[in-house]
Amino acid sequence: MTKKEFLSSVSHGQEDILQQFLDLLQGMKLDYCVIGGLAVNAYVEPVVSLDLDIVIVAEAMDKLMEAAGKIFRIERFARSVNLGTQKSDLRIQLQVDPRYQLFISRASVKDVMGYPMKVAAMEDVLQGKIWAASDEQRRKSKRQKDLADIFRLVEAYPGLKDLLPKSLKAQVSE
Repeated sequence: MTKKEFLSSVSHGQEDILQQFLDLLQGMKLDYCVIGGLAVNAYVEPVVSLDLDIVIVAEAMDKLMEAAGKIFRIERFARSVNLGTQKSDLRIQLQVDPRYQLFISRASVKDVMGYPMKVAAMEDVLQGKIWAASDEQRRKSKRQKDLADIFRLVEAYPGLKDLLPKSLKAQVSE
């Protein structure tokens, strides 16, 4: 079983919505980068995630939503715009926090579950996970997953520990 087939299987994919979304971005010539758990998977041993967290150039959001609305169901939240379909459990979550915009210029193409995608630089992925783990408005279970992703990155790349805030350094050292 390939990585793509595995992701399709766990997401109950009747269609490859991830490829459809990547094709949409490429067809519209939109710059982007993957952040979040699937980005972590590009750097360390992968774990299953049904969320594709991604950031696109802010100026293109309205244009993308118009085109995506023909393929996906769109849900708007305070911090993200989520794209989905009944044909897959995979959730595409477009991050709207402006802090992530700088990540796009430092991203490079990596393999993510069998898909070549632009992925945020490892240090940027770590920073995004630090922001998410520190966000008291997020559910505790989500913050715990973010902490686990931080630990996975730091275990694989110990030099990243120097980039952690003091409170997280203490937890990683335990």
